[in-house]
Amino acid sequence: MFLIGVGFAFHAPAWSAIVPDVVTDEELPSAATLGGLQLNVSGIIGPALGGILLYFFGANWVFALNALCFVVVIFALLQWKGAKAELDFPLENFLESFSTAIRYVRYAPAIQVVLARNILFAFFISVIPALMPVVGLKELHLQPCSLGLLFTSMGAGSVFAAVFVLPRAREMLSSNASTILANLLVAVVYLLMAFVRQPSIFMVVAALAGIGGTLGAAELWVASQRAIPGWARGRMSATVIMVSQGAIALGGVVWGFSSQAAGVSPHIS
Repeated sequence: MFLIGVGFAFHAPAWSAIVPDVVTDEELPSAATLGGLQLNVSGIIGPALGGILLYFFGANWVFALNALCFVVVIFALLQWKGAKAELDFPLENFLESFSTAIRYVRYAPAIQVVLARNILFAFFISVIPALMPVVGLKELHLQPCSLGLLFTSMGAGSVFAAVFVLPRAREMLSSNASTILANLLVAVVYLLMAFVRQPSIFMVVAALAGIGGTLGAAELWVASQRAIPGWARGRMSATVIMVSQGAIALGGVVWGFSSQAAGVSPHIS
């Protein structure tokens, strides 16, 4: 799992950095939505398919098939030829690039705000992936092969948000207002996770979690890309992803130990 995270760390900043070069600034919000949509569609199909394969073949074959899919992706990337940018400055080595990123963050208040908002959002949104499987297994008594339905429901909510909620929210609300709305929806999801114990209704709660998470993450991503200049986009995207993933990792530990100490059901006297 650690190495999977390392692979994501190499892939995600480069992928994020090329998107603003492919689309115009006006198309950037739609591009962010579309990029998230393909992940969310995979989030619907993947857990359901994984649960079925897990039941019939076991975990080893599921991981082996996943590895084969990555080989297919690597082959596709080797066939892709992107545009070669003309370099105006000599390339920096890793340490120079890292120190430049730190200096830029230190003296760029806009990036500091973006990083702070991403850290807070990631820390609190990590409750959902950290505790939703716990609630499913311990309180709803779902089988491991059925647990994927929770994440399928979350993916369905994300797709619904990308197709229907985000376009309407961007027409009617500012970016800040959309982010606040997303945070309020996620707070409602947390309350429902504490009290809802009917599996079918909990699937709806998971879908609401997908809506809130997608709405908040999409607006934060657009804000970060617009605040980053082109020359620093790659390293700043990496910085945003690094602090967000760090906040998710910290949140997973905090919420996991909290659920172990306090339990996953509220005790009302």
